[in-house]
Amino acid sequence: MLRRTTLKFTAAIAAVSLLPSGAFAQMPASVDKPVTISFYNYNLASASAGAEATKELIAGFEKKFPNIKIETVAVPSNEIMSRVQADIVAGKQPDVAQLVFRDLIYIASDLGANALEDMVDATELKDQFAGMIPQGLELGKVDGKTYGLAYTFSTPILFYNADLFKQAGLDPDKPPRTWDEVNADGKAIKEKTGKNGFFPGAYGPTDGTFVYQSIVMSNGGKVRDGNKLTFADKDAADAVKMLRNMVDSGAHAKIDPASASDTFAAGNMGMFLYTSALLSSVKKSAAGKFDLRLAPMPSFGDKPTAPTNSGSALFVFSRDPEKQRASYELLKYLTSKEAYTIITSKIGYLPLRLDIVDDPNYLGPWVKENPMFRANLKQLDHLTANIAFPGPNYRQVEKMMMDSVREAVFGSGDPVEALKAAQEQGQDLMP
Repeated sequence: MLRRTTLKFTAAIAAVSLLPSGAFAQMPASVDKPVTISFYNYNLASASAGAEATKELIAGFEKKFPNIKIETVAVPSNEIMSRVQADIVAGKQPDVAQLVFRDLIYIASDLGANALEDMVDATELKDQFAGMIPQGLELGKVDGKTYGLAYTFSTPILFYNADLFKQAGLDPDKPPRTWDEVNADGKAIKEKTGKNGFFPGAYGPTDGTFVYQSIVMSNGGKVRDGNKLTFADKDAADAVKMLRNMVDSGAHAKIDPASASDTFAAGNMGMFLYTSALLSSVKKSAAGKFDLRLAPMPSFGDKPTAPTNSGSALFVFSRDPEKQRASYELLKYLTSKEAYTIITSKIGYLPLRLDIVDDPNYLGPWVKENPMFRANLKQLDHLTANIAFPGPNYRQVEKMMMDSVREAVFGSGDPVEALKAAQEQGQDLMP
């Protein structure tokens, strides 16, 4: 499945020159002398709680490992992939990078990321993975190997404004469980309050595809099957038609997709399906304005939901054994119980270790104060991996798909024909 490209070849040549033999030299068991590693991170470039929480994590790591210094490179999430590519080509290879799951296959096949199974002793890796959510570990695998270790990730959650529910004559203690109920509640909110009923964070420039894929897969569809695109096939197309029908009914807002978060946070929308990573900032915005609540993502009737993951994984690119050890220690620390206590309570992402949720030494006190977060935790039982596209044209294929989804949902033509046309064009760009 993995494809080799010129860029990978360049990276591989650079790597081989550092190694005595084989793909990897043996990492030392510990870091016994000072070493500096680079860490490309997009949370650090954010204006939200993610930056402060990440600084706290790095400070904690450097205190625990005084021989390891972290040289941080803060890059916005929509630019970090391009920055990593450019730096690799320029010979400034990152040691560790926080990258999103949509780029997973490309990172593994073309950028020369290290598979942990090739870099770390099997027994040590098994010990590290013990206690982690198996579905979470699967998120970063390509061809059975772990190229990305899930780090800050979440699933779509339904934020709702209980005050608007009351004003519309709805029971805020009974949030919608199905898409039919979202349609009915959204229409009631629109008609009786004049506010927007519902909007998913699925169409904006920084939304990725995880909300859209969650909706599609909850109806039994997929965006691709192997190297065959399938986002216009019946189950996937029916999910998009459901969204179009909600637009036509008035339940689904017609707003700028880039403004959806602000519209909800301002109290002008009843329901917003998006990542719980927004929880900290939305709570601050809602405080004193409206009663904020959370519910699991809706289902298609009795079909089980298939919440896919947003967020990021940690990738190691180091070729030097000393830096590989330092990089791996950073990965271990950032996915530890201590780290996930900070990541979940101060940002809102899901913990990869569920045994800390009710532990009084870790997340227990915070979850008691924030019981609404359990709606997100419950979805981990059926977490479904987001599907990345393969091949060097993967971003172009993804853009063609999402352009067609926007046209299908908000346009005036046949939504299925819009999807089919994009699928046929995109197929020509698949490997």
